[in-house]
Amino acid sequence: MSYPWGDERRYNSYSGYFRRLMGRRMQKLSVDAGFSCPNRDGVLSTGGCTFCSNDAFTPSYCRRGLSIREQIEEGITFHRRRYREAQRYLAYFQSFSNTYAPLDVLRERYEEALAHPEVDGLVIGTRPDCVDEEKLDYLAELAREKYVAVEYGIESVYDATLRAVNRGHDFRVAEEAVRMTAERGLHCGAHFILGLPGETEEMILAGVERINSLKLTTVKFHQLQLFRRTAMAEEYRQHPERFRFWEVEEYIDLMVEVLRRLRPDLVVERFASEAPPRFREGPSWGMIRNEQLWAMLEKRLAEKRTYQGEFFINLPTEKG
Repeated sequence: MSYPWGDERRYNSYSGYFRRLMGRRMQKLSVDAGFSCPNRDGVLSTGGCTFCSNDAFTPSYCRRGLSIREQIEEGITFHRRRYREAQRYLAYFQSFSNTYAPLDVLRERYEEALAHPEVDGLVIGTRPDCVDEEKLDYLAELAREKYVAVEYGIESVYDATLRAVNRGHDFRVAEEAVRMTAERGLHCGAHFILGLPGETEEMILAGVERINSLKLTTVKFHQLQLFRRTAMAEEYRQHPERFRFWEVEEYIDLMVEVLRRLRPDLVVERFASEAPPRFREGPSWGMIRNEQLWAMLEKRLAEKRTYQGEFFINLPTEKG
């Protein structure tokens, strides 16, 4: 059976998206461009989001002190060893808020990345409150020649949760940033954490409707993880009853229900995350890898004879 995204997978995969769009597999190369964050430098707060540990998700080849081109070269070497089929790359401005600088600074750093002969585009991770029309207009200009995506950390659709984790913006700000980005024809992504304190499974599933309302291209879901030396880790030590951590099989079942409700044209880049054990605190899944988690999810979708968007649209049911 072929699904609306054009292949036999039961979810709209990131790899399939690039095969359709660019005719090949693309590999993201993380770049630390030296930016900060208004939730850390005192503009909004100095404490940052309570869950944030940037080091936990920064690859070893992505090091401040190296130029952007040097980081890209190290990233290419790393990925060619790990993924021998990787041929073309996207520079992923991942660390902190990568639109949080004057336009002339952004222009210099983005164009240094695009000048590399093996880089075909940019993925720019940032906060919804760190973009404006001038910056998005510039990105739209770049997108006439290269692939450009803006990826927003939204984290939750609930304002009470955003306040509790010291996010520094509400969901309305995220809605506006996504709207402005999509109106310019830019690829737009969003990141959500499932299991933030106070959110039940019922709230998570109900929140999918608000995610569906956003004009997004891609979406990332991550299970809640605790990281050392964060405010949330300290909160867990003091009030563990506020937290809900799923076992792997339970989380797979939750993600099946999320996918059944998710708009079928939304590309699912991730549904879980992994970080090195040296950063983690509290309950974890051990050394399970993302490849294993994807296989478990696909198996569970097949067992339940379901697929992304089943509750959103009516597709012919499979027989057999």
